[in-house]
Amino acid sequence: MSSRRLQLVWSIKREPEAVIKVAFASTDRSRVNQHFGAAEGFAVYEVTPDKATLVGVAEFAEEAMDGNEDKLAAKVDFLEGCAAVYVMAIGASAIKKLMAKGIQPIRVNEVDAIDDLLLEISKAMTEGGVAWIDRAVNAQTQAKSADRFDTMAEEGWEG
Repeated sequence: MSSRRLQLVWSIKREPEAVIKVAFASTDRSRVNQHFGAAEGFAVYEVTPDKATLVGVAEFAEEAMDGNEDKLAAKVDFLEGCAAVYVMAIGASAIKKLMAKGIQPIRVNEVDAIDDLLLEISKAMTEGGVAWIDRAVNAQTQAKSADRFDTMAEEGWEG
């Protein structure tokens, strides 16, 4: 088995003001318990200031930790569009690949429950003060402003 993926179609339909996609390296989808390079699974959530919704899950075949840089590409590709990924541990080459895609790697303890982390992210989206969350929300706001002006230009200036 190389990999399995699930995309929940209903999760794509609505668009609240601020939404951050965040991934968690996890085998049980309840706590962060995987090293990024050896992760057998990721759970991806869309987080708003009010709630978090599971929008994707990936499972990867078990692979050797060292000397197999090819294993990173599929994982980094799956995380495209995420603002961050929570992991127990991560190597330097994986950090470089994630940062190049604009994904912030975050190391946490194995005891960290995903539900608790989701609550912290939601709270930080409202209160601010967490650098990577502030950057993600600001980038999203700027992108929406640019899209708004592009839409106006396409509509033309005639009434």
